[in-house]
Order: sequence, then structure tokens, then C-alpha cells
Amino acid sequence: MVDDGQARERLVLGAHWGFVAFFAGIAGYHLVTLVMSFLMSGRFGGYDPLELRDVGPLLILAFLPTLVLGLGPAVGSRVWGQGLRTDFGLKPTWRDVRIGLACGAAALAAGYLLNLLLLAVYGTDSDDRTFSDVSPGPITELSGTADGDTIWLVLAAVIVVLAAPVTEELLFRGTLWNAMGFHRLPSWVILLVTALVFAQLHGEAARTIALFGQGIAIGLARYLSGRVSASVIAHAANNLPPAVLLFAAR
Repeated sequence: MVDDGQARERLVLGAHWGFVAFFAGIAGYHLVTLVMSFLMSGRFGGYDPLELRDVGPLLILAFLPTLVLGLGPAVGSRVWGQGLRTDFGLKPTWRDVRIGLACGAAALAAGYLLNLLLLAVYGTDSDDRTFSDVSPGPITELSGTADGDTIWLVLAAVIVVLAAPVTEELLFRGTLWNAMGFHRLPSWVILLVTALVFAQLHGEAARTIALFGQGIAIGLARYLSGRVSASVIAHAANNLPPAVLLFAAR
């Protein structure tokens, strides 16, 4: 039986390409955001690709930059690595599920408590959403979607719970984590750095502290298991309640 130390060593093996894949994912994210802004600004006044829309397909289009984040890791693993399962431990085990669910619950608690603390300090003007999604864009704004657009709301919820956690975890707790591990940075440093980058990418100053706390909790799943699949499950568990609340708020 392979112990956890050997599993972790396998995952960082050959991770010299991790930084290239990470920055490729970030570049793709910003490039798609810029292209979408340019193409849509003339048709929809004040269009912001990071703001979710309540108009049919545009709702799904708003998630495109987030989905692109996983392209860098996927291509890097394909070209230089040994595939997503081997490079990132993307096929979950029951241990990954247990760790992921526990860390996902911790992420929810961290986000809720930190947001409550921020509300107590800064008041309701800073951010009144204590349960907020950790992927770019406030999904709570979708509550006004018309009945005819329910299908788009369902697809958005699926992306929030399933697709976004995979792409973001491949980038942060996958390539970035492996790249720093390859250079022998201490695991606790990697945990903090990936959580900080994760929080900063969302570009929401009022939520940065809460997102940082959630990033630490989600990163603990990778730290404890040595596998990205556990952090994907933690991320998905953290995103599930906000996605469910979309329908309750309609």
C-alpha cells in the first residue's frame, strides 16, 4: 500500500511545468474576460462578464472566464505530464470524499463567520451576503431570473457546484500547489499562498478576508489528502448551499 507521503511525492513529480500551466490559466481567464467585454459592450450597455445576467444564454456566458481557468492545467498535464488523474489525483477515493465534505463544511462555516464579523465591523454597506459563492461573480443576483429562464438558472447552478470547483482547484490546489511543492516550499506556506491567490483572483475587496478563510479550509482538503480530488469535493460542498438558495429566493 502506498502511504500519503509517497502519494504526495508522485503528485509533485515533474511539476516543473506547474508555473507555466498556472500562468497560462490566469492569462486565458483575463484574455477571455477582455474579449467578452469588447464583443458585448456594444450590444449590452455596461456589460460586465463577471456579473451574472438574467437573460438566457448570457447567464452561462458569464461563467466562461472561470471555466477557462482549467485549460492551462489540462493542457500542461497533457503535454508535459502524465494526465489529470496521475498529476493531480483527480479520481476521488472514499477518503477524499470524507476529507472533502469535512473541509467543505469548514469552508462554509469560515465564510459565514468571517462575513458576519465583517458586517459587525463595517456595517451592511460592505457586503450583506453571508452565504456567497466562491467563484467569480455574485450568484445571488440570479434570484430575479424569469420563469422562462429556469433552464439557464439550473445550468448556472450545475456550473457553480460541479464545473467551477474542478477548474479552480486544478489551477490553485493543482498546478500552483504542485509547482511550489516541486521547489520544496513548506506545505503550510503553500496552503496560505494558494488561499491568498484564490481570494485575490475573485476581485471582490469586501469579501477577500472571507474568501481567504474559505480558501484555507478548502486547501486543507488537499493538504490532508495530498490529492486535488478532495479539494474539488470541498469546493463543491462549499458552493452547494448558495446554488440551492438561488431557487429558494425566487
